[in-house]
Amino acid sequence: MKKLSFLHAADLHLDSPMVGLKHLPAAIFSRVKESTFTSLKKLTETAIERQVDFVIIAGDLFDGEDRSLRAQSRFRAEMQRLAKHGIPVYVIHGNHDHLNGSWVHLDMPENVHVFGSKVERIELQTKTGETVSFYGFSYPTRHVFERKIDEYVKSVGSDFHIGILHGNESSSSEHDNYAPFTVKDLLDKDFDYWALGHIHKRSVLSEHPPIIYPGNIQGRNKKEKDAKGFYHIMLTELEAKLDFVEAADIVWEEAEIDAASAINFHDILQLCQSSLNTWRKDKTGTFLSLAIKNILLEDDMEKRSLQTDLLDLLLEDEQEEEAFVWIVELSLSERQHVNKEQLKKEANFYGELFAAIEQFDHVDEALSVLYEHRLGKKYLPPLSSGEQHELINRAEKLLIELLYK
Repeated sequence: MKKLSFLHAADLHLDSPMVGLKHLPAAIFSRVKESTFTSLKKLTETAIERQVDFVIIAGDLFDGEDRSLRAQSRFRAEMQRLAKHGIPVYVIHGNHDHLNGSWVHLDMPENVHVFGSKVERIELQTKTGETVSFYGFSYPTRHVFERKIDEYVKSVGSDFHIGILHGNESSSSEHDNYAPFTVKDLLDKDFDYWALGHIHKRSVLSEHPPIIYPGNIQGRNKKEKDAKGFYHIMLTELEAKLDFVEAADIVWEEAEIDAASAINFHDILQLCQSSLNTWRKDKTGTFLSLAIKNILLEDDMEKRSLQTDLLDLLLEDEQEEEAFVWIVELSLSERQHVNKEQLKKEANFYGELFAAIEQFDHVDEALSVLYEHRLGKKYLPPLSSGEQHELINRAEKLLIELLYK
């Protein structure tokens, strides 16, 4: 049976600055500057390790139309590594690195095939004899709003047909409508695979045939917090197997801590440290946006310490960590004080609710699902009357806060 093995990546945005990061330690700042190149190395290393037939890069290799010499040189070096292993690379340029930019040109090795400004077909015969037709174009200018999909015309004679397109699926209004298309447009072309680029969020628009946005290989801000990487595709005449490979050296995450149980600064510090460790990833850095909610501290000095010292304490040891968790945004919000007597006056519902809570004596029944579970039977001790009362009080506070919102 005829088969292909290849990598599909897009939106490398090499040498892209990460906006909104200030006062980073030198080691972490260096990681940031190198992050897109580290992800690119992951792409080439995977191609070599898995001995793929070819690599597709579906647009926006570079972050800007000036294509910095640093970015070109680093990309060229990785392409030379692939050339030594006989792996061809098929490239289109997108709206960020369009052909009309101004840059000092570095020639790419012969294994890199760059599509021109008009839709064209390039044919490959793999080492095992399969023939593949690739169809694609590079953006001649930054703004391409016409339906370039109409210019993709399937030829005859190849074993596989792969479309490469940097554009926007028409039903998505979140992005500029460059080179618009619909899923039906692509299905009608009767290709075996569509390698898409432009949208930074990973998405599989169709499985038969595969129509895929791999997303970008390195998130650049807190909005790009999903797993970042590329796909290894194993394609036959009957099916496709998709293996997503994570490539980001630094990931963006968001976390929320409920500090309702904390009675002092130390409690909140421990909650935060525990949360940071849950986000720690092996050899990968993490930029974390952390929100601490339901804070209720009585001591004014401890309140001030939250504002002045908490972040510094949490970051103190992170700059030396390879798998650092660096808080890039910290928000603090106090628990709302809700007056039960005032609520009773606002609506009869609250009066009836509080009366029902005060008379509630079915804790055992409410917790029966836990205690009847095989693990609950083994490990959960029965609650004392004091613990039951505390549980009811906490449930009441949570219910009031949710209703009051």
